[in-house]
Amino acid sequence: MNFEQIAMQSTSYYPKELSWLSFNERVLQEAKDKNNPIIERIRFLGIFSNNLDEFFQVRVADVKRRILLNKLPDTDFEEDEALMQLIQEKVLKLGQDFNVAYEDILKGLNEHNIHIQRPHNLSDNHQHWLGEYFRTEILEHLSPILLNQNKNYAENINDTMTYLFVEMREEKNNYALLEVPTNRLPRFIQLPAEKTRRHKTIVLLDDIIHFYLADVFANFFKFKKLRGYSIKLTRDAEYNLDDEIEESLLDKMSKGLKQRLRSEPVRLVYDNTMPPDMLKVLRKRMGINRFDALIPAGRYRNFRDFLSFPNVGRRYLENKPLPAIRSHSFDSYSSVFDAITNDDILLYYPYHTFNHFLNYVRQASFDPDVLHIKVNIYRVASHSRLIGALINAAKNGKKVTVMVELKARFDEQNNIQWAKSLDEAGIKVIFGIPSLKVHSKLCVIHRKEQGQIVSYAHIGTGNFHEKTAKIYTDFSLFTKDPALCEECDNVFKFIEHSYKPFTFNHLMVSPINARTRIYELIEEQYQLKKSGSIFIKINNLVDKELIDKLYEASQQGVKIRMIIRGMCSLVPGIKGLSDNIKIISIVDRFLEHPRVMVFGKGEDIKVFISSADWMTRNLDHRVEVGTPIYSPKLQQVIIEILELQWRDRTKARIIDAEQKNNYVRRGNKKKIRSQIAIHDYLKKWEANLANQ
Repeated sequence: MNFEQIAMQSTSYYPKELSWLSFNERVLQEAKDKNNPIIERIRFLGIFSNNLDEFFQVRVADVKRRILLNKLPDTDFEEDEALMQLIQEKVLKLGQDFNVAYEDILKGLNEHNIHIQRPHNLSDNHQHWLGEYFRTEILEHLSPILLNQNKNYAENINDTMTYLFVEMREEKNNYALLEVPTNRLPRFIQLPAEKTRRHKTIVLLDDIIHFYLADVFANFFKFKKLRGYSIKLTRDAEYNLDDEIEESLLDKMSKGLKQRLRSEPVRLVYDNTMPPDMLKVLRKRMGINRFDALIPAGRYRNFRDFLSFPNVGRRYLENKPLPAIRSHSFDSYSSVFDAITNDDILLYYPYHTFNHFLNYVRQASFDPDVLHIKVNIYRVASHSRLIGALINAAKNGKKVTVMVELKARFDEQNNIQWAKSLDEAGIKVIFGIPSLKVHSKLCVIHRKEQGQIVSYAHIGTGNFHEKTAKIYTDFSLFTKDPALCEECDNVFKFIEHSYKPFTFNHLMVSPINARTRIYELIEEQYQLKKSGSIFIKINNLVDKELIDKLYEASQQGVKIRMIIRGMCSLVPGIKGLSDNIKIISIVDRFLEHPRVMVFGKGEDIKVFISSADWMTRNLDHRVEVGTPIYSPKLQQVIIEILELQWRDRTKARIIDAEQKNNYVRRGNKKKIRSQIAIHDYLKKWEANLANQ
């Protein structure tokens, strides 16, 4: 049995790691797509690269740990070595496609008079300017790490950075690592205009350092020949927290972050022109074993910096901004509380402005009738207006409770700092349940009205993050419904007192009732057989028990449609198993992020939005919250948005048994680009509300 047969021996479930790579291939398709503006194409290369870094830090690291467990008794992961082989083969193939896309984009940039040049191709004037720039701006930031001892230097590497691996050839060769300091200097340096301002010349920081490499070492080492090649190391992003009782969770997390810097490498990417003798030394110095991905690639590492590639040309070289839409329901009232009292309000970011949510908290921070604000934080902006409003509320004598999730991967340090700032402001900070990440998106406000304490709640699918709210699509529900608000309050109580029993009759709350509630909703459609209908939009579907439930429903004739951005282990279109299941994926200018569930149709329809993906971790090992949408008009908005996406004939790909990423064929149907169509739809919807 070959590698592919071993790793994919089940026809019922597609390996989630390979499915994730299929998703990232869709991102790469956007970089290849010549219908996209050229600056957006190069930024998609940055997104692809950033995604791949996290893939190795998390998912490949997990496969590697499972392989190492093979050496222990009572473990059975024989397919994982085969899976690792398939991952490496797919990554190498994507890397080749990436390089082709980059070269094509460089040609496109040249056609628009934007030139990414290497220093040796520059004019004498530009080389002179660059030499001065190197000596005055760059050199002081360069501190080589010498690799002359025969030991493992991997723990000296910061895996968020790229390095030059340098060899100084003499009778005895010397080796060094030189960090490219993109955390302190710009990656893209625009040179002064020469003959005409129309032509823009950009040089990468890596290339400048490489060009002046001798200036870094010449005064300290003798060498006949100097060679340097770009490398990047990726580590396992997991870390262990010890059980010292006297340590706070804050202290443990701080220790865990330091521990990550010393964790095991899982990938080494290197310039494919590096000579074999240097590569051999590098592998030895970095402690790279046969289970680690060793990936030859192009000249540059840390392509994720290309996410912020500057547009130094005309405006049309990047996407035309879609103006954020204001909510008529909020704008009709001076107080957000009056607006929500009038009716439930639904926002869909980034089409709607995130300022409405910020104003919800800002007004609460000084409203004399507000008594208490509760919010849970998973990811927030580095300069967060939300945090500022909460601190202001505390200054105004409000009771403020903030649940900070310290284990939000890659945001731990940021959240540790916010937790300290909030605590110093006199705000009650709680860290949740040690064994469960809190991933819900709740903000509850208690207010005194006519002698009674009433509650308002925000329940959403996305983080309270000003920056990502401009590029992630997410739903927010604002409600005064007493039943929903009471249950949102109980979620906070559960987080603080998880040993107490709580019952939720309206909300889906992981890990309490979300799984069983979804099962019940699927089974209701299962009983309806061919008249049953399920429409799901999520980021990832990998939980096998849920997949089996969907297979059962499909076998009974239930029509199932799904829009899945990322991983999908369900295999659609298998006769007698999943032939009633159709799945598409949309990758476009905004990251599709909301989780939506629609069960049934007509008067019996049930609509939910949720923070939870259909993954085992989200259903069983996190605190997640989903809410029913009870308002018929808001249900209709959500359904019409989903239908627009289902009719997408520009950015929708088919998820099939092989995950080939073929685009949905247009045929004779109207060419719809759903993200643009949704903006137009919501703009008209808000205009109609204003005219009523």
